[in-house]
Amino acid sequence: QVQLAESGGGKVQAGGSLRLSCAASGSIFSITSMGWYRQAPGKQRELVARITTRGSTNYADSVKGRFTISRDGAKNTVYLQMSSLKPEDTAVYYCNAETWVNTDEMDYWGLGTQVTVSS
Repeated sequence: QVQLAESGGGKVQAGGSLRLSCAASGSIFSITSMGWYRQAPGKQRELVARITTRGSTNYADSVKGRFTISRDGAKNTVYLQMSSLKPEDTAVYYCNAETWVNTDEMDYWGLGTQVTVSS
């Protein structure tokens, strides 16, 4: 079992910045990658950014150049630095951890944190 605790959401004006944090606890040895997803009202949940335990990253095209995902292995924490925010970035942001134990893959999710960007 992995528990994820998100923090850092809030309200910001367009062009502003926010940093989200996600702290993992529990069976952290099984985590192979962590990421941030978001879900806006009436839309499907979508990938924002992912980072592997080796540091490889990938981003949604809509956030490339504006968002940066990073990790602190010592703190078992992943960060999402969001800059140049746009109203269309408004969504609930969810932290995700992908785990593997032998051949079994399992995803864990945080409860989500609201990000609201006003124009």
